Amino acid sequence: MLKILLLTGDAGESQEIYYAKYRLEEEGWTVHIVAPERRAFLSVVHDFEPGFDTYTERAGYRVQADFGIADVDPTQYDALVLPGGRAPEYLRNKPKAVALVRHFVESGKPIAANCHGPLLVMAAGGAAGKTLTCYPDLVLDVEAIGAKFVNRDVVVDGALVTVRGWPDNGPWMREFVRLLKSSRPQ
Repeated sequence: MLKILLLTGDAGESQEIYYAKYRLEEEGWTVHIVAPERRAFLSVVHDFEPGFDTYTERAGYRVQADFGIADVDPTQYDALVLPGGRAPEYLRNKPKAVALVRHFVESGKPIAANCHGPLLVMAAGGAAGKTLTCYPDLVLDVEAIGAKFVNRDVVVDGALVTVRGWPDNGPWMREFVRLLKSSRPQ
């Protein structure tokens, strides 16, 4: 059975956290949520309102982290999920979070990153030379580290599966599940 780590924290996007968790558990796999500390944190709901220049943010669900970052051994996991929201912007400045992501990058284990989640892949040195998608306002970040941005629902480049945001959750998990099934015998 596969073990998958889902890295997020305060202000992680609710729909990206729970959709990924439940979809992967539906396959019979174990998903552990890891955050800066083992505690309940507040997720957010981002939406797109007519007349607004950018997304809006509302309080989401309380999410219980199974582990704090310092308590996780990434070698015990087969894959990594990086939901978006504002959590990745915060986590990319935390050396332990970046080191955790770097383990998956350097070992070539599958990574699924949604919306702002690719910021963590970039911080861990895993995006240069890749083709990916993410929340379109991050295009300057993507290009600055030497990656190629494409604005479509899902992009698979090697072991990295990326999407633009929660409206692309279906293609995100469809391709991630396909990658996981093809990269490891069940």
